[in-house]
Order: sequence, then C-alpha cells, then structure tokens
Amino acid sequence: MRKINPVALIGLLLAFAIPVISFGQATEVTFHEDIEPILQRSCQSCHRDGGVGPMPLISYEQVAPFAGLIEYKTSIRDRAGAMPPWYVEKGLGIQDFKNDVSLSDEEIAAISLWARSGTPKGNEADAPTPLVFDDSLTWTAGTPDLILKSNEVTKLSGTADWWGEIDALLIDIPEDRWVKSVEVVEVNDVNNQADKGRDTVGGAYIFHHMIWATAALDANGNRTERGLAWPVHEVGRNADIFDDEAGRLLTAGSYIVSDSVHLHSNGRDTTAHLEIGFRFHPVGYEPKFKDAVFNAQGNGVDISIRGDEKDQELHAYTTLTEHTKISTFEPHLHAPGERMCLEAIWGYSVETLSCVGYDHNWVRGYAYDDDAAPLLPKGTILHIVGYMNNTDTNPNVPDSRNWQGSGNRSVTNMFIDLGIRVTMTDDQFFDEMEKRRNNLNLGPNDHVIGCPLCLLPLVQPIDNASAGQSVANDVALQGVSR
Repeated sequence: MRKINPVALIGLLLAFAIPVISFGQATEVTFHEDIEPILQRSCQSCHRDGGVGPMPLISYEQVAPFAGLIEYKTSIRDRAGAMPPWYVEKGLGIQDFKNDVSLSDEEIAAISLWARSGTPKGNEADAPTPLVFDDSLTWTAGTPDLILKSNEVTKLSGTADWWGEIDALLIDIPEDRWVKSVEVVEVNDVNNQADKGRDTVGGAYIFHHMIWATAALDANGNRTERGLAWPVHEVGRNADIFDDEAGRLLTAGSYIVSDSVHLHSNGRDTTAHLEIGFRFHPVGYEPKFKDAVFNAQGNGVDISIRGDEKDQELHAYTTLTEHTKISTFEPHLHAPGERMCLEAIWGYSVETLSCVGYDHNWVRGYAYDDDAAPLLPKGTILHIVGYMNNTDTNPNVPDSRNWQGSGNRSVTNMFIDLGIRVTMTDDQFFDEMEKRRNNLNLGPNDHVIGCPLCLLPLVQPIDNASAGQSVANDVALQGVSR
C-alpha cells in the first residue's frame, strides 16, 4: 500500500477547506482593505451609535472583538439569525432585488478567513472614507415628503401582549398625492447600545405589528368606507417600494386608521410611537398601471402542524385572472416557519421564482429589480410552499411537542404571501415584455426567469403591420387564456 505524506494530506485538506479569495490581489485579508467596505455597505446602517444594532461596528477596535460572532452570523446566510437580515436563497430563482444588502460567497469567505487568521488590521491608508450618519431616524428608502406620528404608548416590563387601536391620524395635505414608497419606524426610549442582553431586534421594540389603512371618517370618528389597505408594519420590516408606474394614492383629508395594533413587552418599561414616512411622485404624476394590489395568497384558517417534526409543508395555489407583474415577494409565517418558495406554473412549465428563509424577528419584503420582476400572463398558477420546523431545533418554538394550528398569536400560525402586484391590460403586457427584451438584449436562446412569454416574438416573429400584430396578439392571448 502506498504511504501518504501527512504534511501533503494536511495541505490538500486545507486547500479544500478554505475558499479561494482574490480581494484586490492581496496576500491576506485585512480589516481596512477588505472587511470595512463590507460593513459599510451591509452592516453599519444598523450597527452604529444611534442604530438598532446591539453593538457598533465602525472602527477596527469595535469590530475585532466580535470577529467570531460576525463569522458565525454571516455564515447562516438565509435562515433565521443570519446577518445581514436578508434571506433570499442564492442560486435559486430570481436574484436581482432592490436594496439588496446580502453578502456574496466571496465576501462571506473573506470574513471567515479574516476572523480565523488573527483579524489583521492592515494599512489605514487602504480604509474607505468613513460614512456619516444622522443619529436621528434613518429612512432607508430616502427622506420622506410627509411624516405622520402616532400617539405615544407605554408598555411595562413583563406585562401581557396587548391588541387594540391607535388614534386616527389626519392626512393634512393640500391635494391627493401618488406615493412611491412608504416606511414605518418605531421611535422609543430604548438605548440599544447600553442593553447588551437582548438577542433579537424584537427586543428593541414594543410594536410587533400594525395593520392599517387610509379612510374617510364621519363626525363621530367612524369609517364611512372600507378604505385603502397599506402594507402591514411588522417588527424589523424594511420600506415598501411600489412600482414606478403604479403608485398608491394618498387622499387629502382622509385618515390613517388601525384597529389591529399588537404590543409586546421587550423586557423593560418602554414608551414609543410610530412614524409613517411617505415619499411622493411629482405633482401631476399619473400611474400607467392599475393601483398596486396587495396579495394575501395562502392560508390563515385551517393550518395543521404536527409536533416534533421538521420539514412539514404547506401549499396554496391561485390562478391569475389578469396579466400580472409581481413587484414584491413577502413571506409571512409564524414561529415554526423556516422558509417559503414561490412558483409559477404556465402550461407544462413549473418555475421557481424565489425561495426565501424566514425569521419571525426580522420580517422582510423583497422588491424585485425593474427588469427582474415576474411578468406573468393571465392563467398562470401561482404556487407557494411553506416549510415548517416544529422541533426543539427551532428556537422560536416554545414547546415542540404541541400540535399547532392557525391563529394571530406568534405561537400559532399563518401561511401567507403578502407581496405586491400590479395588473396590466393586453397592450401593456406586450409592451412590458418588449421593454424587457430590449433592456436585457435577449436573444432566442436566452432564458428569462418569471417571464414565460418574453421570447415568443423571437421564436415566432410578430408582423409589425397592424393587422398582423392583431392576429399575433390574438394567437398569443388564446394561449394565455387556456
């Protein structure tokens, strides 16, 4: 038998164990040259003085003691507990999103190598220009044109959860305005850096969620209409960015109303209020598409999750009755939820659009980039799959022996995609596909995830004459309606 040189074997194992990294052709990974730019892009907006992170990650002296924790948290990648809190699975489905703070494989490998090689500081001359932060509110979608503040509430330490209302807020603007983004933040008297004992972002806040709408009120303060629903505010939620050509209308003189506010104790007496920031389209803007539709596909009624069992699946289907562009995918599960996938079924094609991990402490909405948003013909079947882990390996489950059903509490369950969609006419649908082909310079052998008809004119050219165009559209739409 041939003997194996142990030194050569160790070298071979290390070669496979340590990812290959080429950061600026450097022979080692250093803080200033390689790690600091990553922290600036994906971490420091929260991990800074005045931010929601439990420790600042600005200077080398602040970061180096946490190198091992940073390595661990970034290696989780797309499951509960990962940092940064962005749970889209890499290499599966659409990968292009707005405000994506996720790390690449190379960046995660660089952090790991830096942490395991003694956290070398490097040359300060290689450091990027320090970021300048405003210690007041950080609006991730941009400075709002209108900010409305709720009444203050106080939640005492150790008290039971509370459900109820906030006071109605008058929308005091001179005229109706179309909204391009909305962001809700909690402002409270918790000192995040002073409190080192909390484990989740939920420990920084007392508002778990608020379901809200805008509506007209009568003289007694009662709704005179059902009103317009807006994206649900949830703990850790990012801003909601609407399609550039499908804003949401904010009506002058109406009110923000909510009869479903959930408060929970964060372990200390806390006084807080919510601030709702709207960014407007220019005066005179008119949306091209119908008003953005908030989807609630899923099941919140007859969920059944068995005790002490992982990888349990929940399924829900819906058929699109109009041509649709999906602007945002937003999984909503409860404590046992680990993951949700969105599929599009068109004819014989079954295609995964997105798979996203879920963390009940960091509720995320994922807005697709403009040229990546799914363009789906009417008749497409949307299929969502929820993956549930009701075992003691899931830290969010208090007692995994119990069967779990549906309900509003975090220890009961929901299974919903709360994403945003816009619907289109036939002409708009064809125009949007043509724009996608031109923007991406698509050829007949290219593949577009989430656009099953994008390549139809390339495979079977459409006559540009009006009569020919009409016939081609009729043929295509006949296929759409099957």
